[in-house]
Amino acid sequence: MNAADTANSSLVPALGAERPAIWPARHVHHLSNGLQVVLVEAHGVPRLSVELMVRSGNASTAHSNPGLAEMTATVLRTGTAQRSRRQIEEDLRRMGGSVSTGAGADSSFLAADALAESAKPLVELVAEIARQAVFPVEEFERERRQAVEALRLERVTPGFLASECVRHQLFGNHPYAVVSPSIQQVEAYRLEDLRAFYARHWCAANSLLIAVGDFSATRLLAEIERTFASWPSGEIPAFDDPEIEAPRGRRIHLVHLPGTNQARVVVANPAITRRHPDWIRLSVANAIFGGAFHSRLVANIREQKGYTYSPSSAVHALRRRGWFATQAAVRNEVVGATLAEMFYELDRMRALPVTAEELAEIQNYLAGVFSLGVATQSGLRGQLSTLYLNELPEDHLETYRQRVRAVTSAGVLEAARKWMDSPNALVVVVGDREQIASQAALYGEVALWDAEGKRIG
Repeated sequence: MNAADTANSSLVPALGAERPAIWPARHVHHLSNGLQVVLVEAHGVPRLSVELMVRSGNASTAHSNPGLAEMTATVLRTGTAQRSRRQIEEDLRRMGGSVSTGAGADSSFLAADALAESAKPLVELVAEIARQAVFPVEEFERERRQAVEALRLERVTPGFLASECVRHQLFGNHPYAVVSPSIQQVEAYRLEDLRAFYARHWCAANSLLIAVGDFSATRLLAEIERTFASWPSGEIPAFDDPEIEAPRGRRIHLVHLPGTNQARVVVANPAITRRHPDWIRLSVANAIFGGAFHSRLVANIREQKGYTYSPSSAVHALRRRGWFATQAAVRNEVVGATLAEMFYELDRMRALPVTAEELAEIQNYLAGVFSLGVATQSGLRGQLSTLYLNELPEDHLETYRQRVRAVTSAGVLEAARKWMDSPNALVVVVGDREQIASQAALYGEVALWDAEGKRIG
């Protein structure tokens, strides 16, 4: 290869113009009973994906029955007035489909997918599970036993313990402070509790149905009308949403997990929801700081320092509150040094504008990730769920890339100064206190907790 060939081979072609997104038509309807229906025809693959979401989740009973929405959703799919669990599974196999259920803080869901030719029986099955669940006692006992075993595992998992402590300290008496029930609370569940939650919260006026796939919206809507129109409207349950006191000064919390040779380190602040005007700017700032694999945080404590493999940051948004968190799993001996670098990078984001090159690179990254995320039926359905559950503007998805590209360096700096509040940050460290307590104490007085969430020092 001559010099000219070598020079030519090292040239990196410039990025081409971003292709305009062609969005499939979206059909939004409200049935007479209050059920919101969103249908999107996507004919590239002969399948359809359906999700029924109830606008009530674990936070709805956080102070009385933590985790009840999750247990209700889990047992929901195990039998109806017409079909047992086995019959449901056999019918899904014939459709080439699957079903899943679950719950988060703000919502519960019933998701199903199948071959496009099975659209009618799939909608019938979803409606049957949502409306006629019988909660078999043997299925309830089986799922409860599995939940208890899962909780035992979580109590020795640093990531879970860190998340639990962060939420408890950030949200105080708010329902969002409760991440999970205790083993004793799960063992105290009664079948009547699940049936009562189901009767109150799983109703048409409190629900949203989204379908994406290879179907005719007109014909599928007629099928939805037939199967769901007689579902009782019910009443939209009230939600306890108390004010949260703004933190002052850094607070240090150590969760003692004896015998561990690694520690989980988290730095967190209260932040915003997706409806806040700063959401896009903070999302860009987060990606530059630690939300992408080529971010500043990764370059610092992974590539330069070698403290950890996968540090990251994220803006976590629930429907009514949000938080920003930076996390890493590190060797015990570098806990203090990791915190120093986290605060250094946070303060750098708050002190200096990002460069034009850095901003452009992250904007390309976010636009690309978004485009990939809506390229599948399930990905598009997930984005639509976020849109309608959070009551975002109707053009939120269509304008996302333009809004990301409109963010300026000054906008990133302003968002970082407001929401990456390093002087008033919450610090949570999970690990063996004998090895890490003195390092955590470099940043302030340490409150000590055990793995059950009880204060021990």
